[in-house]
Amino acid sequence: MDEGPRTGPERREAALRRELWRVRNSASFRLGNHLIEAARKPWKIIFLPLSLPFVTWQIGMELLGKKPRPMSDAMIQLKGGPERCIVLFPTNGVGFGHFTRLYALARRLRRLDSELEIVFFTTQPTLHLPYLDGFPTYHLAGSNKFQGMDSESWNGMVQEMLTLVLETHCPQCFVFDGAFPYRGMLDALDTIAVPQKVWVRRGMFRKGASIPVDSIGKFDLIVHPDDALNDLSPRINHGVQTLSVPPITLIDPDEIWDRTSSRNRLGIPLDARVTYVQLGAGRINEIDSDIRKIVNALLEYKDMFVVLGESLLGDRLKVDIERVIVVRDYPNALFFNAFDYSVQAGGYNSFHEMRIQGIPTLFLPNMETGMDDQLARCRVAEDEGWGLVASGSLLESVQRLLELEVSSEKLEIKNGAEILAKDILSKKNE
Repeated sequence: MDEGPRTGPERREAALRRELWRVRNSASFRLGNHLIEAARKPWKIIFLPLSLPFVTWQIGMELLGKKPRPMSDAMIQLKGGPERCIVLFPTNGVGFGHFTRLYALARRLRRLDSELEIVFFTTQPTLHLPYLDGFPTYHLAGSNKFQGMDSESWNGMVQEMLTLVLETHCPQCFVFDGAFPYRGMLDALDTIAVPQKVWVRRGMFRKGASIPVDSIGKFDLIVHPDDALNDLSPRINHGVQTLSVPPITLIDPDEIWDRTSSRNRLGIPLDARVTYVQLGAGRINEIDSDIRKIVNALLEYKDMFVVLGESLLGDRLKVDIERVIVVRDYPNALFFNAFDYSVQAGGYNSFHEMRIQGIPTLFLPNMETGMDDQLARCRVAEDEGWGLVASGSLLESVQRLLELEVSSEKLEIKNGAEILAKDILSKKNE
C-alpha cells in the first residue's frame, strides 16, 4: 500500500478509479450489464424472468443497507497513519448533539496532546465554531440543501470529499458521531485504511433496528455515552469492541462564567431571579404555545427575568417583552451560573447539562420522539430531587418549580469526553 505523498497525476488516477467503482456498482450499470450478458449468451435469456428480479432485489437490499455492497477491482485502497492527526466527522441533526460531543472530544484531545492535528469534516453548518478554536474544518451541505440531488449522487460527493480529506491528512484515527453512517462515508473508509475507526453513538444497537449490515464492522470501537436511563432493550451482538462513557458535555463546571460576569453580559440585575427557558416546540409569539404560557407564568413574579435560548440553527425569535432576554450563543452553558431555575424539554444534552449543574428544572418532555423516552428520563430528575415534570396547569408547575428546594451538593458526574480522549490517545500511541 502506498504510504507516501501522492503526486497530482496519482491523485487524478485515484479519483478516476473511485468514479469507475461508483459507475460499476450503480444500479443502472449492473442491471444493464445483466441484460447485455444475457444477449451475449442467449441461453441466459431463458432465465431472465428469474434472474432479473433477483438482481433487482439484491441491489435494492444493498441500497437499504440490508446487504453489503460488492467491491470491484476498480477500487484502490490507500493507507493512512504516519501523520499525527485525527479526523472527526459529526453529522448534523435537529440540534447540536452530534457536533457538541465531537467538539468536546476535540478540545480534550488538544489539552492532552497540543501537537496533535485535529480536523473536522462535517455537514453541520456552524463552521465558525471550530474555527474559533483553530480546528481546520471541511464542510459538505446535507443532501436536502441541494435542489434535485438524489441520495446516490450526494453519497458520491461524501465519498469523494472525505477520501481526499483522509488521503491528504493521513489520520491515525477517524471518529464518527451519528445515528447511522452515510454510505459515502463507508465507501471512503474502504478506500483509505485508517488504523483506528471509532463510532460514537448514543443508545445501543437494538434488535430490529434498520442498520446497514456492513456498517458496524467498519469500526474498531463503538462508544456509547451513558444516559440517566437504563436501556434494557434487546441488543444486537455485533462483535465490535464497545466503550461506555459518562455523558459527553462541552463545558466543564470550572469553565462557566461566574454569576456576576454572566449577568452583566446578559444585562440582568444581580438581585433578580432568572429562569433559563429552552423549549424546542412552539413560538414565543403564539399565545397558546407552551413556551408563551411558561414565560407568562414566570413573569407573574415581578423580580423574575427570563432568558430564552435561541438555537443557531433556527430562525431568530422576534421578542419584545419586558424582562425577557434572548441569547443566541454557543454554548449557552457558559451562562449557567446566572440562572436560578430552568425550563427544558427533556432531550439528552439539555437534561444532562442541567443534571451536572444541579439547576432546579421544570421539564416539558416531548412525547413524540420515537425511541427517545424523554418522560422516563425526566422522571429521574424527580427521583434525584433537582427536577420536576410538568403536571396540571403550567402556572401551577412554575409555582412548584420556584418552591423546589435543591441540595447545594452537585452530583459527581465525570465528563465522558475526557475518558474517550484518553482512550483514543492510548490506542494511538500503542
